[in-house]
Amino acid sequence: MKTAPDRIELMQTFVRIVEAGSLSAAALQMGATQPTVSRRLQALERSLGLRLLQRSTHAMKLTEEGERCFARAKELLGNWDEFEADLRGSAEVPKGTLRVVVPHAIGQQELVVQLAEYLQRHPRVSVEWLLHDRTPEFITDGVDCAIHVGPVEDPSVVALKIAEIPRIVVASPALLARTPLPRQPADLAPLPWLALRTFYRNDITLIHTQGEQRNLALQPRMSTDSLFALRNAALLGLGVGVVSAWAVTDDVAQGKLIHLLPEWHAAPLPIYLLYPYAHYYPAKLRRFVEIMRAALPQDIVPRPTHLKT
Repeated sequence: MKTAPDRIELMQTFVRIVEAGSLSAAALQMGATQPTVSRRLQALERSLGLRLLQRSTHAMKLTEEGERCFARAKELLGNWDEFEADLRGSAEVPKGTLRVVVPHAIGQQELVVQLAEYLQRHPRVSVEWLLHDRTPEFITDGVDCAIHVGPVEDPSVVALKIAEIPRIVVASPALLARTPLPRQPADLAPLPWLALRTFYRNDITLIHTQGEQRNLALQPRMSTDSLFALRNAALLGLGVGVVSAWAVTDDVAQGKLIHLLPEWHAAPLPIYLLYPYAHYYPAKLRRFVEIMRAALPQDIVPRPTHLKT
């Protein structure tokens, strides 16, 4: 006779439902049927005497009790994983699904090599590589960690600084053919500008290699929140822009863009690896952090990781 699922299994199912967004998606991920997943949810609700989810034909929403239960269940399951890991000792093998939120531009190009290395090293792990330019709600969104470009203002997360992105001023030869080549920052101000509104809009500060700073007031012809859109606009001669150096390395080398005032640059953007504080971090997350730290520049002094190795 088949035994009923224990409470750990019921909570694992509940967490998977919330993270997957629906009973059918959770069933698919777990290799179970939707009726089985539904029965487990009902069994958990009966055992707790609480309604955890409000369901309709087209939507699913956590109740207030469900929100609390989800947070506590994640914590409890993390403690259970820690208990199992302690019993297994150092032989713990990374496994399961790692959900990572990454900014669009850097997630499509610069970090895919590190992602491939991680997957090759750890065949029992799968990765959901989610491209978003916002910092996620880690618990609500079921996200393990996030790559974040720019300052971090949320004190509730661990922020491990792993690199910095140099930023340079570029424009197309076609744009510069209509004006004298800029020799100093003041020469840039009259030119049409492209603004990356995530990091600058109506002004930009340029820093000389010797430390001198100049602030330029701008009236952008175009502003965008997409690094790739700004790069493409610069290639078409629409204006001058400050961009992440990695995004235009080939364009500058091929003469499609000109690196203006090479002795001047915008302040580099820090790259952080973010994850919520917890008593225990699974091997899949710890190994991902190790690979990211090893692959990106090591001359940056990171904050404490709070990870058990």
